[in-house]
Amino acid sequence: MELALPAWFEIGSFVVLILILAFDLLIVYKRPHIPSPKESTLWVSFYVGLALIFALLMLLVGDAEHAGQFLAGWLTEYSLSIDNLFVFVIIMGRFAVPRKYQQEVLMVGIILALIFRGVFILLGASLIASFSWIFYIFGAFLLWTAFNQAFTDHEDEGQKDSWFIRFARRHLRVSTQYEGNKLRTTVAGRRMFTPLIIVFLALGTTDLLFALDSIPAIFGITRSPFIVFTANVFALMGLRQLYFLLGHLLDKLVYLKYGIAFILAFIGVKLVFHAMHENELPFINGGEHIEWAPDISTWTSLAVIVAAMVVATIASLVKLRLSGTTVAEAIHGDDDDSEPDDDARPADPATADGAEARPTQEDPRT
Repeated sequence: MELALPAWFEIGSFVVLILILAFDLLIVYKRPHIPSPKESTLWVSFYVGLALIFALLMLLVGDAEHAGQFLAGWLTEYSLSIDNLFVFVIIMGRFAVPRKYQQEVLMVGIILALIFRGVFILLGASLIASFSWIFYIFGAFLLWTAFNQAFTDHEDEGQKDSWFIRFARRHLRVSTQYEGNKLRTTVAGRRMFTPLIIVFLALGTTDLLFALDSIPAIFGITRSPFIVFTANVFALMGLRQLYFLLGHLLDKLVYLKYGIAFILAFIGVKLVFHAMHENELPFINGGEHIEWAPDISTWTSLAVIVAAMVVATIASLVKLRLSGTTVAEAIHGDDDDSEPDDDARPADPATADGAEARPTQEDPRT
């Protein structure tokens, strides 16, 4: 069903969201720091509350169907964004990004995610408008993605270099040490990139892969580009603070990936059923629409998504408790609050293939 909201509401929503994102970016730029648990909790609560208020506004301006589609889309994208965040944690640890500057790095990762998802939203909307049978492809893709989600280890995504990162390492001259939040530095009179460029490229390729999963998933819930885009924006808001709030707890939620896989598989099946209603298949049912395929409602989808995430989270926390680890211990992990936040902390030596090392005492190769 095509949804149409008042133009003033859509335009006003875009303006407000842009202002909020700009304000968040300004805070990171002006005051780079490690957010406290209290600060992170307040910001995450603020963004979640903002999403719920937006759903209420959609209920008042539109109807229950608009609000339900937004909530289902937002929760789906939020779960996928948390999955994305887990890979971010691995990348940060692998490249030894100083915690003081992780806020800025995360913000870049979130902005890249918004850009990639925006591009795929436009492409997805265009494909759906031109080829209704594309839902078969979306559905099959999500079922394949769900299988990979359940039976592959996400740590490989952060620990192994993509061909693009390997190409960048071979062709970019990269130093071995961070220089604050600078991308360029001078070593022995030669201009070089800092390891931050490799981190940004790793985050960008990760964002691209997750955008390929997330956009077909939400188009299985709504065909409104406005709802798709706003759900993605709200899902990405607060991820920076959630990163510091959850810390090492993310890799302890062992059943979370199965909950996300179930959601993706459910939406994949829903897309196939929807395609059966929309398209005539020449070799099935005499070339007519498939009437027996169930039409899964928005509220049924919302209930399934919420149930999958709640069950996966509770099961993970129960297993964590049985292992003798408290949630607080899992969040802090092996972090040492006294760890120095030295800008010159060496990066992963693997990021500096072919680069000249700065001759300082902190360089492990001197």
